[in-house]
Amino acid sequence: MSWTRSLLTALAVCVLLLTGSVGCGSRGARGQEEDAASPAPAGEVLGDTDADGRHYREVDEGDAPGVGIEVQPDPDGDGSWDVRLTVRDFRFSPAGVRAQAVAGRGLAYLFVDGRLVTRLRTPAHRLPAALVPRGTHQVTVRLHADDGTVWAVDGEPVESMADITASGAEATAAPKATPSAAALSAPGVRLRTGGRASPDRAGKAS
Repeated sequence: MSWTRSLLTALAVCVLLLTGSVGCGSRGARGQEEDAASPAPAGEVLGDTDADGRHYREVDEGDAPGVGIEVQPDPDGDGSWDVRLTVRDFRFSPAGVRAQAVAGRGLAYLFVDGRLVTRLRTPAHRLPAALVPRGTHQVTVRLHADDGTVWAVDGEPVESMADITASGAEATAAPKATPSAAALSAPGVRLRTGGRASPDRAGKAS
């Protein structure tokens, strides 16, 4: 009987060892799959932040996204404003993505006079008249990664700005100008047309 108990004990030990090996192997495989599916973080997080404390994420000029903005009065004449963005080397992230910085992806934060009014996942938006009272205002769009950091080049945020003027009777923007393809892609180009701004290689406009 003693040899029978010894045999059963040995078999039980073997089963435990095999089960443990399979479990460890499965966990290891899952970890490898998750690592392969998660891209490496892009750029370098700097100590510099924007006015709201969001850190800049520095990327090389050649890898940087770009953004341009056009703001025009809504044709219905209700006092609202149509905002159109033009992006380069940038994809808007859908809702529900992981809060992780991925190169060339994220959201556009829209500001009026330095105050955040919305986060955009599409290139079009309508500003309600209530957010743009009578007077001259600066509308700014800034590109962010999904983790909330600000895409930046040479320590400056990737952003674009446009000036608009709203009055009680009508809303106006400066006359539009259509930049050439060379202006959109040339490094160091800065173009400002009041109601419209186009990105340079660093994604900035003035």
